[in-house]
Amino acid sequence: MNASPAAKTLPLGRYTAPAIALHWLLAGAILGSAAVGLYMTGLKFSPTQLKLYNWHKWAGITILALSLLRLLWRLGHRPPPLPAAIARRMPGWQQRAHHATHGLMYLLFFLVPLTGWAYSSAKGFPIVWFGVLPLPDWVPVRETLAATLKPLHWIAAYSLLGLVALHLGAALKHQLIDRDGLLARMGLGRG
Repeated sequence: MNASPAAKTLPLGRYTAPAIALHWLLAGAILGSAAVGLYMTGLKFSPTQLKLYNWHKWAGITILALSLLRLLWRLGHRPPPLPAAIARRMPGWQQRAHHATHGLMYLLFFLVPLTGWAYSSAKGFPIVWFGVLPLPDWVPVRETLAATLKPLHWIAAYSLLGLVALHLGAALKHQLIDRDGLLARMGLGRG
């Protein structure tokens, strides 16, 4: 299948190099943390499970830090607008879904690790980031609170994974069906 002539000549504004790096680092950290989270919960209590719980917590705090950096970068560096040719072809509901998905993902970038951190604090298991930096418990140790936070963490995490799947599906649609070179804005392929 050949790309349309419009797709070959479409001038696409790329994101900045730091925005691209933060995007892919955050994507890798979220998917890796989710994989470890799903795997570790299925294990019997063991040193391996405890080690994976620590790795998961470290990844969560790293995701929180990367999310903060990404948000700060984005506040100071507006993303490039959708190329006019793509925006004209995209129905209004898709543009609204695009903005809503990004907004919800940003919210969940913070909510997922914060609910995990709060859950760990409520259970009385402090987080020592990479075994070096002890982080403060920001909620009291209380089993009833932990029982409330655990499902909130899971719901937020699964919601984030669902939005990531939606985001990936939309990106693949642009690449494989529309063939409009939109992925080049995030460092993949040519625009």
